[in-house]
Amino acid sequence: MLKTNEPALVEFLLQCQPGQPRTRGNWEVDHQGNPFLLPSIGGITLNVQVGDPAFGWAGDHIEPGVSCTADTQKPFEHPNIGLQLYSCVGNSATITAGEAKGECGTVIGHHGGSEHLIVEFPRAVKEKLTYADTIMIRAKGQGLKLLDYPSVALFNLDPSLLEKLKIREAKDGVLEVPVTTIVPAVCMGSGIGSAHVAKGDYDIMTSDAETVREYGIDKIRFGDFVALLDHDNRYGRAYRKGSVSIGIVVHSDCLEAGHGPGVTTIMTCAEPVIRPVIDSGANIADLLGIGTALSGAKA
Repeated sequence: MLKTNEPALVEFLLQCQPGQPRTRGNWEVDHQGNPFLLPSIGGITLNVQVGDPAFGWAGDHIEPGVSCTADTQKPFEHPNIGLQLYSCVGNSATITAGEAKGECGTVIGHHGGSEHLIVEFPRAVKEKLTYADTIMIRAKGQGLKLLDYPSVALFNLDPSLLEKLKIREAKDGVLEVPVTTIVPAVCMGSGIGSAHVAKGDYDIMTSDAETVREYGIDKIRFGDFVALLDHDNRYGRAYRKGSVSIGIVVHSDCLEAGHGPGVTTIMTCAEPVIRPVIDSGANIADLLGIGTALSGAKA
């Protein structure tokens, strides 16, 4: 059991609601120069859930589950900033108004640009939701620390989920973290240079088909935990040789240049204290019994 400062963490109740699907209202252009009009960010997405493939959808930047916001008119202002900063992967979410009142879900991560908090609910629950319904997030996790590994920084991670990640303390003093995919630094794109990782995500670029196949990036699923090599996320998203970051996949593959599956950071270090270990079951759906693990259905 990893020793943490969990008793010192602050726990908030945060209020949000589903956000309508968003569009730029015009043609967009893919990385080959082809125009497209396709579904994109936001919405109560009925047929996409964690555990489903992040590739193959007739869409761009598709967010699984329910895309939530504290204020659709002011995504970059209070109170939506607080919703993004304080909500953590693995937090519980409870619907408090509407036909689905009392139903519970799980926070998967946050998507920058759209400034959406992504919450997984079963399809039967999503069918009952409206865009006026209220959802309360039990936010806990920012400030979480590993007491015996001060060089490892944690972000956006509910302590209860940390316990389920099957992290192993190896004899050589490193943490072995299960992931489905190991991503080379050269693949990281949109979102690099952000000041911090306590909200938003950044993308695994998929414009080079050969690299995508070589590293098995096209096998990534929503909710996969992945390792980003030579990327230091302690004080923003930056390249640093020997560093390792761990994140969770929160949106689909993309057609636009510089984009691809989006990753919300949960763990990072500037030195090789984290060793990623391939495990096909390193997905939040499988670990928590939600999404495809609950429904038994995969796209």
